[in-house]
Amino acid sequence: MHERPNLSPPWRIGIDIGGTFTDLVLIDAKGLLRQHKASTTTNDPSEGVIDVLRLAADAAGLSPASLLGGCSHFVHGSTIATNTLLEAKGAKVGLLVTEGFRDALEIRRGMRADPWDHRTPFPPVLVPRSLRLPIRERTDKAGQSLIPLDDESVRRAVGEMQSRGVEAVAIAFLNSFINSQHEHECKELVRSLWPDAWVYASSDMVRMVGEYERTSTVVLNAYVAPRVVPYLRRLESRLKEYGLKRPLLLMQSNGGVVSVQQVEQRPASLLLSGPSAGASALLVCAKALGSQDLISIEIGGTSCDVILTHDTGIAMTNSTDVNGYHLALPAVDIHTVSAGGGTVARRDHGGMLRAGPDGAGAFPGPACYGRGGIDPTVTDAQLVLGRLQTGRYGGGLISLDKRLAEEAINSRIAAPSGLTTVRAAAGIVRLMEQEVIHAVEKVSVERGFDPSRFTLVAVGGAGAMHGASVARALGCRAVFVPRVAGVFCAFGMCTADARQDVVRSWLKPLATTSPNDIDDFLHTLASECRKRFIDEHFEAQDIIIESALELQYKGQQSSVIVPIEKTDISAIRIAFLGQFRRLYAHDQGEDGIVITGGRAVGSVRLGFTEQKSCERTRRKIEPTDLRPVFWEDGDNFKETPLFEGNALKYGDSIDGPALIESSTTTVIVPEECHLEVDSGSNFLIHVNYTPGVSL
Repeated sequence: MHERPNLSPPWRIGIDIGGTFTDLVLIDAKGLLRQHKASTTTNDPSEGVIDVLRLAADAAGLSPASLLGGCSHFVHGSTIATNTLLEAKGAKVGLLVTEGFRDALEIRRGMRADPWDHRTPFPPVLVPRSLRLPIRERTDKAGQSLIPLDDESVRRAVGEMQSRGVEAVAIAFLNSFINSQHEHECKELVRSLWPDAWVYASSDMVRMVGEYERTSTVVLNAYVAPRVVPYLRRLESRLKEYGLKRPLLLMQSNGGVVSVQQVEQRPASLLLSGPSAGASALLVCAKALGSQDLISIEIGGTSCDVILTHDTGIAMTNSTDVNGYHLALPAVDIHTVSAGGGTVARRDHGGMLRAGPDGAGAFPGPACYGRGGIDPTVTDAQLVLGRLQTGRYGGGLISLDKRLAEEAINSRIAAPSGLTTVRAAAGIVRLMEQEVIHAVEKVSVERGFDPSRFTLVAVGGAGAMHGASVARALGCRAVFVPRVAGVFCAFGMCTADARQDVVRSWLKPLATTSPNDIDDFLHTLASECRKRFIDEHFEAQDIIIESALELQYKGQQSSVIVPIEKTDISAIRIAFLGQFRRLYAHDQGEDGIVITGGRAVGSVRLGFTEQKSCERTRRKIEPTDLRPVFWEDGDNFKETPLFEGNALKYGDSIDGPALIESSTTTVIVPEECHLEVDSGSNFLIHVNYTPGVSL
């Protein structure tokens, strides 16, 4: 029995539920970090949570009750909201709208992401027209009540919804973002008539211009609530029975954590719960590197999530698209593409090789898993190329079989195309990496950033296998692979701060708006933000508020976010022009700038201690083994040294080509690359490295 290091209480635990694995990261008071994986239990995700907790407790020599009892922060990244939407298993929703505006949800904005694609249908409307019921009321654009709320129309609508088996009610009235009185009156009346119903008002979710955006958001919220909230309540109750003494915290789409009690009002804020945790982990990487210019590629089984951070912080967005549905809530700006280890490769009707967008999933998974899968995937290709080897991975949770991978690639790709199995495998990997390259360009080049200025952070179970190749294609000089690359989001949950976002529309010309009016507006948002934290029992002195205005030229659709430290009209104008030029490579002068809204971003730093090594080794590292690996610069396999990742220490360095293997990921170091181990046991790969030239 191996010796188990003692944990120093209190510790924090982050748990991320993925499609294949449920990841756990534990960080104790001295910075000792432990990571564990268990299989995700699809039918009941909480079982996977309990399974991985038992693994962590056993590894620490503790009972589950002692492990949870010593926990100061337990943060959970829940995929249940996302899966509810993706699998179309949400509640039956009824929608109450202003009379005459019954079809805004279905009309949308009348625009398509691809204006040349007229055939691909929009996703099904979550509320059929028969359940979009008109209510007699009207508020004008100035927020004045023109027609009072008609109680009788609400009663009729409630009766209709009850007879039709509706489970959740969404309310979205015209101009409620200015004056929410009618929505709140309606909400209280519905609750009095129907105490068991889930009822949500758009003004409690979004106080922004955009009838469709507000309606879509509150409908999404009502759609997932009856599935998400009971699960979270059960999980919190179960964890308390096991010994958790602190409230369960949940990862939101905005990259911050919040309690179950607050998320009950906005369960739609969990729709990007898992991937958004990568933002806080990325900030830890920025601190380790001493640079804010980072782009992370988190490559898992079926997708690649890309996040950018620069000198103004993590890129955020006011709205996002989730499976074709519009969500107007603040979120980490994540660009996701179908590119992962389980991405399926096939020949199209013209005989061309394609990779994705579909994936093999956890079951049956890639062909090499031996679970009955017959389609070749990127993982199968890497196994054929020698970058992975036959055996167990993921702590023994999966087993790879090279023979099965070769059979799948040869029968479905290589033989029909007249290629060797190896060349077909290399083509599969190259196609998948090209998709990742385009994804990085989407968040960088298309938004005014030169990717060659950034360090690429390669994370996820498969990120480090592709990081150096992608970085070289983009012109990046370095790739950073954190020691927690395989459990990056779970690590991010351990390091995330508590966060609240308050966003509101406010239409004013910049030139004629007084600084005092701007101060009063931003103060109102900040006060609401503080109140949410006080309700969560945080101390007032720990709350940090950052304010910003949203500005645009009159008549434009998109706004630019300008942080506000001191209310100075001239400084605001200069900052707006600078941001506009970065995004669009020009500006339209100083006239015609309008304020469209503002935001208050509140945070409470939860902090954590990071364990670093003080002793730098100076030694020659010997490989643990040699393995033939196919590299793109030649037609033959090349004997490549293998190194055990956990054995590498601060100061160690390795020249490529080489493979670094650990329990959760494999790091590929191609030729003309040089890997260094930093004081946090992270890997920094210098791309296009010339021996003898100082870095």
